[in-house]
Amino acid sequence: MSFIQKFLLSFSANEPGYGFMWVLLVFFIFAIALIIERGIFLMRKTSGKTNVFMASVFDLLKKDNIPEALKLCDRNDNMALSRVVKAGLENAANGVDKITAALEEKTLSTVPMLEQRTNYLAMTANVATLIGLMGTIYGLIVSFAAVGAPGIDPAQKSTLLAQGIAAAMNTTLAGLAIAIPAIVVFTFYQNVTQRIIDDIDEFGLKLSNVLTERSRKTYKYHISTAQIKEGIGIHVTHGNIKIFTDNTLIKEINL
Repeated sequence: MSFIQKFLLSFSANEPGYGFMWVLLVFFIFAIALIIERGIFLMRKTSGKTNVFMASVFDLLKKDNIPEALKLCDRNDNMALSRVVKAGLENAANGVDKITAALEEKTLSTVPMLEQRTNYLAMTANVATLIGLMGTIYGLIVSFAAVGAPGIDPAQKSTLLAQGIAAAMNTTLAGLAIAIPAIVVFTFYQNVTQRIIDDIDEFGLKLSNVLTERSRKTYKYHISTAQIKEGIGIHVTHGNIKIFTDNTLIKEINL
């Protein structure tokens, strides 16, 4: 009988420690499902085009083309960074405080979304190791009980001893076979997540600086003296300025 066949036989109800093996199988299925789900999610959140995307955004801002920059964010909505950038662009005309608050608020709501459920991989690895250890202890208890039991044929003692040791080794092997890949993948996903968060922090700060500088930019517009009658009234709403004279709109400026 091959090693794999013997290992699969440990799931049989006739073998000691089979309960631990089935519990470990449940954790194995859970770990595989979590690895696939988190892998697909993180792959979508970082497409590897971060620098290209932000270069395009900054280029559009230099041209003062915020509507096109927002469309660019919509086209890259799967990226976590694009959502943070969009929040800043939507408040570009609302002043420095609004821009900073929007970027921080979106960052705070995005980061937990990136990190959610990944820690379950570390938990799965730890619990699988402990369950394997419990199976090991159980197998040793069975083995020592067989050796110390009176009135049992020596050949039968050898069989029970071998079954107990097999149960101990199989549960240890199964627990480690789940824990080691889970820890490796967990570490990899943590690094990917941290790279995304670092990009959000870096480019979020750069965007904040660019939008802040833009909000303080001085605009000059010409109004002829013929348009001015008795007085001038100015109505300012965010990035929109309306200039009235004698209750007549003579100039509307969108910053």
